[in-house]
Amino acid sequence: MDIRHVTGLGVLRFAVFVLAAGLLVPAAVMAEAREESREPKAPAADAQQPPDERFEAAMAQGPLAPPEQIPDKADQGIDLLRMASPQVGGIFMYPIYGFSFVVVLFGIERAIGLRRRRVTPRKLVAGFHELLEGQRGFDPRKAYRVCGQYPSAAATVLRAALLKTGRPLVDLEHAVTKASEREAARLYSNIRPLNLSATVAPLLGLIGTVQGMIIAFYRTAYLPDGANKAQALAEGVYIALVTTFAGLCVAIPAVCLAHFFEGKIQRLFRQLDELIADLLPALARYEGKLRVSRAPAGSQADGGQHDGKESELPHKTAATSE
Repeated sequence: MDIRHVTGLGVLRFAVFVLAAGLLVPAAVMAEAREESREPKAPAADAQQPPDERFEAAMAQGPLAPPEQIPDKADQGIDLLRMASPQVGGIFMYPIYGFSFVVVLFGIERAIGLRRRRVTPRKLVAGFHELLEGQRGFDPRKAYRVCGQYPSAAATVLRAALLKTGRPLVDLEHAVTKASEREAARLYSNIRPLNLSATVAPLLGLIGTVQGMIIAFYRTAYLPDGANKAQALAEGVYIALVTTFAGLCVAIPAVCLAHFFEGKIQRLFRQLDELIADLLPALARYEGKLRVSRAPAGSQADGGQHDGKESELPHKTAATSE
């Protein structure tokens, strides 16, 4: 048998089948539509009643009941104390609590330690100005006694300059610079914990958040089929962000306190620098003429008896204590 003949018969049969299907299917659909149109439709119950009766029936039913209110979870509020607990916020809440204690402790300590009378007392500044502006001229020995009356950081720096009385101006400036650096380092030392807290607390909050989000995504990935993964993920993420919030709550006050105390130290030392700028020219006039020395009570220098805690002697007779 010729294969072309077989192929031709197959194509002919397929075409006849498609034509028959195209004619029979629309005919069946149209017949079904005609049957449905012939069936009588029962009028609605409300349509059979007159409009007045329908209105009276509706009024007799009374007001419609309000729809059931779905409780809103947001109205319950957020319990920050519960979330900030280590059981919820995570293990990194412990060091954040520690840094918050450090901020409070050193904030109070610096507030007390940087009071004006502990750095540059007003009476000390007024006493030096009185000596510098006096008609009899500046007396280093009286100035040294004033420093002893008002112990402070400024008194320590001024005493270092007075002990170099009689030396060249370069030595005076060097003594003042060294003493100022020592006192400034002492005052700045207890501000470093505040700067450390401001730097480390946000990092602890960040690593706590990263850990919490890793745990949240891990638990969400292994939830059973049909579970609300979006809700579980949202709950895990907002709990994870608690550590970042706590870290920032510690870091922001720490930064503010550190900048406040640093600015206060700089302001007080500027006043001390102004006082030293007036003092050095007055001390320069005593170069090679007078030396202030520290001698203990009851000691003898050049055969003389001293009954004060600190004695000030002329340059030619006093042994200098440096």
